[in-house]
Amino acid sequence: MYAVIRAGGKQYRVAPGDVIRVETQGTGTNGQVEFSDVLAVSAGDGQIGKPGSGALVTGDVVEQGREKKILVFHYKRKKQYKKLRGHRQNYTAVRITEIAFDGQKFSAPELPKKVAKPKKAAPAETEEVKAEAKPHKAPAKKKAAAKSAAKKAAPKKKK
Repeated sequence: MYAVIRAGGKQYRVAPGDVIRVETQGTGTNGQVEFSDVLAVSAGDGQIGKPGSGALVTGDVVEQGREKKILVFHYKRKKQYKKLRGHRQNYTAVRITEIAFDGQKFSAPELPKKVAKPKKAAPAETEEVKAEAKPHKAPAKKKAAAKSAAKKAAPKKKK
């Protein structure tokens, strides 16, 4: 099952579970985006149908960001004209969750939720014991002074 949708002036072939990068979309309600401009729907092998106004593709916003920089260089020879500009296009990454067409709904499998690992809490008693067990270090200046006193510069040679 796949559908062809139009978003941001471009066409995308999507299936449930696909992640596509489209031009910046509003986050919609609760991070969901609906694509109502569906150009074609395929329910099986070799069956392509042109939907009416009843087809709908929904997706969840995964991330929003900016693409890599593209350098735009304008140049006219023999005219001493050069212009260099950079451009970074904003995008929204959308995971297609459902394609609805003619009363049928094709859904993507649910992704497992990421669970944060619990932090290991050390008992307060062991932290106090560790703090007391550390030996007190002498300041670094005294060590440096002792080293410089032990070494003396060699006498200079006379010519």
